[in-house]
Amino acid sequence: MKKTTFYRLNFWVSVLALSLSTLIFLNPTKTWAEGEVKVGILHSLTGTMAISETSLKDVVLMAIDEINAKGGVLGKKVVPVVVDPASNWDLFAEKAKELLLKDKVAVVFGCWTSVSRKSVLPVFEANKGLLFYPVQYEGEEQSPNIFYTGATPNQQLIPIAEYLMSAEGGSKKKFYLLGTDYVFPRTANKILKAFLLAKGVPEQNIVEEYTPFGHADYQTIVGKIKKFSEAGDACVLSTINGDSNVPFYKEFANQKLTADKCPIMAFSVAEDELRSMEAEFLSGHLAAWNYFQSINTPENKKFVKDFKDFCKKNNLPGGDKRVTDDPIEAAYFGVYVWKKAAEKCKSFDPAKVTEAVLGMKFDAPGGPKQMDEKNHHTYKPVLIGEIRPDGQFDIIWQTKGLVKPEAFSSYLKK
Repeated sequence: MKKTTFYRLNFWVSVLALSLSTLIFLNPTKTWAEGEVKVGILHSLTGTMAISETSLKDVVLMAIDEINAKGGVLGKKVVPVVVDPASNWDLFAEKAKELLLKDKVAVVFGCWTSVSRKSVLPVFEANKGLLFYPVQYEGEEQSPNIFYTGATPNQQLIPIAEYLMSAEGGSKKKFYLLGTDYVFPRTANKILKAFLLAKGVPEQNIVEEYTPFGHADYQTIVGKIKKFSEAGDACVLSTINGDSNVPFYKEFANQKLTADKCPIMAFSVAEDELRSMEAEFLSGHLAAWNYFQSINTPENKKFVKDFKDFCKKNNLPGGDKRVTDDPIEAAYFGVYVWKKAAEKCKSFDPAKVTEAVLGMKFDAPGGPKQMDEKNHHTYKPVLIGEIRPDGQFDIIWQTKGLVKPEAFSSYLKK
């Protein structure tokens, strides 16, 4: 009798174990440790893009620390899983798959370049993951598994081209479109060129040129820009990404090209990149973003101070000399948008969180913002900053209020 009971007990224990393992397989979120929820951080910490992406990792960790200090999300501690795809676009996809399937994270915060985002997009869609992408980009995309907290072309490219053509912007008539050779610059310049042609700019007044990632010799290109701008009615629209900006701006100064003669309007250079550059020689050049560290509000001043303090406390390179910029702000508030959505739907399930994000209004360090009701993008203001010798920006122009994001540009044929 005792032997029979023992076998029956073993049988039901086996059934229970099998049921639990099946449940876990069907619902991976059940494998999270009790009291914890894992989130992924997918940014290049080495390679050509480390100059820009390392700070995004740092600010996401700061947001997680702040959230955990206030009780976490839905009573669970947020545990970051940090990986380094090392500026290798194929590795981005591999690391994304590991985060979703091996680490079973609830959400991922990451990517900078469009080629890295497009590399991971099928991974997130196939595995029903959720990515918050924090950088301005070329548009022409709308994935149900990605929230875009950076700018779309109508929130950066088009308003800035209009500004440069206006009397306030110098009545520019010639445009040198210079970028790194990958998806964002090529698509951005396709949109810019279509816009400029539609506004009556002759095709011979538009030059388009690209250099590879990590390119360092800009002597010939800057020489061509110097000749192109002899009449004083030209500007450079720069979509150079990563550490190539350092030699480009340096060569610009070496050839005695100044902002009053031919201003550079950068779409990928912000305060964080200027930390590695000789900013005193770049005074007067411009950048277009949706946030600058110099926004003069109590909320932003607190954010800037908190980031500096966090970097110093954790012995991060640069310590309290660190700066904030547009992608840093977008990466930071993306964590809080996810938190607010999870608490709203009382779940970490990506599908439920996605529904909760749509249309959400929230306060960010740079001011109030809103997620679009349908297209997974973000309502943002548009600002132009002029580089100061200290590596900060004077805000010289901005839109009145938030600009609705357009995922697909009306200037490209569909």
